[in-house]
Amino acid sequence: MKTTHLNEERFESGLTRLPSWFRQEVPDARKIQSMKDLFRGSRLHTVCESAHCPNMGKCWGAGVATFMILGEVCTRACRFCAVKAGLPQTIDGEEPRNVALAVQELKLRYVVITSVARDDLQDEGAGHFVNTIQEIRRLTPHVKIEVLIPDFSAKEESLKILAQAAPEVVSHNIETVRRLSSHIRPQARHDRSLKVLRMMRVFNKDIFIKSSFMVGLGETDEEIGELMNELLEASCQILTIGQYLAPTQMKRHVPVQRFVTPEQFRHYQQLGLKMGFKYVMSGPLVRSSYIAEEGYVECMKALILSRL
Repeated sequence: MKTTHLNEERFESGLTRLPSWFRQEVPDARKIQSMKDLFRGSRLHTVCESAHCPNMGKCWGAGVATFMILGEVCTRACRFCAVKAGLPQTIDGEEPRNVALAVQELKLRYVVITSVARDDLQDEGAGHFVNTIQEIRRLTPHVKIEVLIPDFSAKEESLKILAQAAPEVVSHNIETVRRLSSHIRPQARHDRSLKVLRMMRVFNKDIFIKSSFMVGLGETDEEIGELMNELLEASCQILTIGQYLAPTQMKRHVPVQRFVTPEQFRHYQQLGLKMGFKYVMSGPLVRSSYIAEEGYVECMKALILSRL
C-alpha cells in the first residue's frame, strides 16, 4: 500500500461506487417502523438517523439504537458528518426521562448515549448527560451505559461531573490522523481530544475509555500506527475502526479517497490488539457505537482475569 501523503486536491475528486463487501441483508421493515414510532412519540433523536449510519437497519431490526440528546442541530460543522449544523435548539428538560422510559420499554441491557456539540452552553451539555444517566439508572439500574461525548472543549468541570456519574464506558472519537484533523474537524483539536481521554481516566479509573477513527480520508498506514500509539498513551482501551463514507456530495463533505479492504481491516485489528488495546473492532461497516456492548464485555473479562 502506498504511504505517500495525498495532497488536498484529491479531496475534490473522491470515490463514490461502493465495493461489493458493503452489501447487507434487507432489515425487518416492521421493526424499524415500530422503533421510529417510539422515538417520534417521545420526541427523541437517534444518531443512527442523523448520521446516516449504514448499520441502522441491522441495529434497529435487533431493537438496538444509540440515543442522541441535546437536540439534533450541532454547533460545529465537521466535514465528515451528516448531522445538521447551525443554531442550537432549546434543551428539552424532559429528554432525560424520555430516554430512560424508551430504554425501559425496549428492554435494553446496554445503551449508548451521544449528543451533538453544544458550544453555546456553559458546561457544553455535560450536566444533561449526567441527568440522562441518572434517569436511566433510576428506572433500569441493571442497564450498562456508554456515553459517546463531544470534547466539551476539555473543560475540567464538565469532564469531572460526567466521570463522577460513572457510566461504564466513556467514548470520545479522535476521528482521523493528526495530519488530517484540522481539515476534517476544523472546530476541534487533535491534542484536545487526546487530553479528554486522558482526563476521563484520571477522574475515574473504573471507567473504560474508548475511541474511534475512520479510514479512507487520505491517511497512510504509518499515520494509522502513530494514531494508535497516541490513543494508547491517552489511556484508550477500546478502539473501533471503520470506513469513511461521505454523507453527501456537497462541498462541505470530504469525498472518500480509498475503500479499505476487509483484509486490511483485519490487519488493523490484529495490530491494535498486539499493541495493547483491550478490544478492537475493525471493519468496513464498523461505527463507534456498533455492537458496543461487546467491547465492554471483553474489557470486563480482561479485568476479571487480571485480578485472578
